[in-house]
Amino acid sequence: MGNTVLKKLWRFIWHSNSIWSWIANVIIAFVLIKFIIYPGIGFVLGTSYPVVAVMSESMDHRLMHPCILLDTKDNKCAKTDSMLWEICGKQNRSFSNYEYWNTCGSWYKNNLSITKSEFEGYPYSHGFSKGDIMIIRGRNPADIKVGDIIVFKAGQPNPIIHRVVKITKQNEKYVFTTKGDHNPRSYPQPPIMEKEITEDRVLGVAGFKIPWLGWIKIKFTEIMSSLLR
Repeated sequence: MGNTVLKKLWRFIWHSNSIWSWIANVIIAFVLIKFIIYPGIGFVLGTSYPVVAVMSESMDHRLMHPCILLDTKDNKCAKTDSMLWEICGKQNRSFSNYEYWNTCGSWYKNNLSITKSEFEGYPYSHGFSKGDIMIIRGRNPADIKVGDIIVFKAGQPNPIIHRVVKITKQNEKYVFTTKGDHNPRSYPQPPIMEKEITEDRVLGVAGFKIPWLGWIKIKFTEIMSSLLR
């Protein structure tokens, strides 16, 4: 009896072309990824958050059109100024011969005495884009260096992925300050709270990047958010 039920279930899942078998396959795939594959990768990499989709442009070195009207309901930009360009809090109608350090390097030099050559030696010194996937590995806080890209918990559903720009110690514990390469400064206020990132908030360090694959999660999240309103 038991074998017959299992055989029917097997045929239904793998050989049936009905809509219900497709739904069952999607559910099974979700369960496998969420509760077996994802935790398994996390175990190997030493972190509970081994794969992160980049959800914003805060690490992008490209020029962006600034937002001039924010939709407060969705906290998304409702209108941009297509005549202006913006990066690191600086806006101009024409950034001639644009180069990241020439435009944004003054903040690092003036606030932290970080030189151009030091910055160019950091991981992902050219930044990365919204929609990229970052593979994260766990690391002892003592081994994290200025310039590393870390993922940390913030006061929002998704973690933040920014560059470490300062490391201090409080009560024998490491405390990190980060900054998004595209951002004008480090933000101490919620939800980011990136001026005093304690060890328990650090989820890991960025290892390598898979371009664009994160757009699957971003679009899926946007669709689900619109359906659940």
